[in-house]
Amino acid sequence: MRECRCRHETVGKFSKGESEMKRSLRLKLLSQGVILLFSAASAYMTLAAETNKVDVYKSPACGCCSQWVEHMQKNGFAVEIHNVRNVTPFRERFGVPESVASCHTAVVGGYAIEGHVPAADVKRLLREKPKATGIAVPGMAVGSPGMEQGSGKDPYNVVLFNATGRNTVYSAH
Repeated sequence: MRECRCRHETVGKFSKGESEMKRSLRLKLLSQGVILLFSAASAYMTLAAETNKVDVYKSPACGCCSQWVEHMQKNGFAVEIHNVRNVTPFRERFGVPESVASCHTAVVGGYAIEGHVPAADVKRLLREKPKATGIAVPGMAVGSPGMEQGSGKDPYNVVLFNATGRNTVYSAH
């Protein structure tokens, strides 16, 4: 160690006091960075949770709808159930055309989900973010999530639809 004329210890170019101040400043900046990182992670997790939150409008007496809700929960979605007497007003509110109507209507990530849509297709929709109103499994397709009946399974399509009622096949099952 070298000594300056004032008889203060020096470390490199800085006196011991200056070096401790710089270390203290570094620690303070590092701790603020860690806090910022955790805040950003928390915000991301909140956004992810909101993206995966599914609001389902269904009849309280519908068993197949309840099974679809379980399917969505098993696939990582947080589901809020709204038991309603009539789903039609909600279907209309979310822009679901009558041509693709089913027994329940859901909303997730700004998209309408009509009927027994597989969770994998919902995840794909949220990942790809197409310009559309939503996706649907029109009617009550046997073998779709919530409509399982033993080993029986009918082929069915998930359709992507827009507000004008135009739809295209999104996936085939």
